[in-house]
Amino acid sequence: MSRLIGISELSKELNLINPTNKKPLNYIIRYWEKEFKIIKPKKINNRRFYNSKQIEIIKMIKFLLRNKGMTVAGVKNLLHSKINKLDDDDMHSLKTNNYKEILKRKSNSILEKIKKLKKHGKKNSS
Repeated sequence: MSRLIGISELSKELNLINPTNKKPLNYIIRYWEKEFKIIKPKKINNRRFYNSKQIEIIKMIKFLLRNKGMTVAGVKNLLHSKINKLDDDDMHSLKTNNYKEILKRKSNSILEKIKKLKKHGKKNSS
């Protein structure tokens, strides 16, 4: 059984956080649920929980809306045509672009951490 995560944890993972008060912007995910019928969270005690397949779909929706500048209608058409299932191996596919963005963000984060360690880390005592 796959691990389920709550809507607040998902909002944080997607970096959907209010910059002033640092609270997760759960309403964005709830809005996407209404717009994209493909998102069907499991409800337990009236709380939303998402499995890994749902999370991947939501990440793709966020990438297409925010990074690629697509409209909700455009993303609906794309998801409906199931192009993403066919283009996993194509270097210019939307899925590949999404993975490139994720890797770029993670790489930059790691580089920043390395720079901080070099700057503030212990000096060699030789």
